[in-house]
Amino acid sequence: MFNRILLPLDHSALAECVLPHSIAMARAFESQVTLLHVMETVHGAHWRRAMDPLNWQIRKTEMTTYLHDLGCHLQQSGVRAETQILEGWGADQVIEFSRANRIPLILLSSHGQSGLSGWNVSSVVQKIVLRACTSIMIVRAYQPATPIVTDLRYRRILVPMDGSQRAECILPVAMTLARAYDAPIVLVHVVRRPEMPRRTPPTREDVELAERLVARNRTEAEQYMDDLRARLGEKIETRVIISDHVATTLHELVEQEQFDLVLLSAHGCSGQMRWPHGSVVSSFISYGTTPLFIMQDVLPERPAPTPAEVAAREHGRS
Repeated sequence: MFNRILLPLDHSALAECVLPHSIAMARAFESQVTLLHVMETVHGAHWRRAMDPLNWQIRKTEMTTYLHDLGCHLQQSGVRAETQILEGWGADQVIEFSRANRIPLILLSSHGQSGLSGWNVSSVVQKIVLRACTSIMIVRAYQPATPIVTDLRYRRILVPMDGSQRAECILPVAMTLARAYDAPIVLVHVVRRPEMPRRTPPTREDVELAERLVARNRTEAEQYMDDLRARLGEKIETRVIISDHVATTLHELVEQEQFDLVLLSAHGCSGQMRWPHGSVVSSFISYGTTPLFIMQDVLPERPAPTPAEVAAREHGRS
């Protein structure tokens, strides 16, 4: 499923928060981990030519040693590891390397060398998440750090489901992790109350119609969750929640029950192929506080380039 995992690192303590998760994921999926460092050129090729070649080589040697040492840590933990150093723009090089080598999973720290900020993910992470078009795992760098040697084990896994086959593509990942770490899986389906935007209050007939629709959807959801639990046959808990807002309810559930991993398919029943992620996934990228695993269900060549990408290419920019 994930025979290779790409781990971009920028030689910062914040970025290294992904290391325990890389070991946990590699063990569960029997993956090889590629430790990648991009030596960034601040102002592009002209700046690099003007730079002291000796200083550049010293930096490259330092990065080689750094990655080698981390690779040894992973190998001592039973994980196959290799290293790679590239030059250029950080996000661009990660995306290009991922696509060229068909990397099925990228592990990212939410923040790195630029430090923590009020944004939930750094600009580099945001670029990779939006354009790599592969499965992504984001680890929150502002959460308490975990030493490299710690045997990280997931304790509670949340998997939101919306009844679609696209959302179910995350289930094999959930089952593999649950078996590897003896972790319970909680499948949750949020039944959304219908919106009734209008200038005047809804009539009794409107309210009754909405209640009937909610009741019917709840019955269908409960049957669907029972079917999933019977089909999967593992330590599965299921929840059906009625709410006005799906994403808000899921965020609150994560906080209340202290899940340490959220698994999501990139799209669900309402997801549009033209965008890399659906609205619930986008909400968890921007506002989630726990490690987030996004299973991409769209091939890299499928999403059409945005107008911004088209304009940038026309002007020779990526």
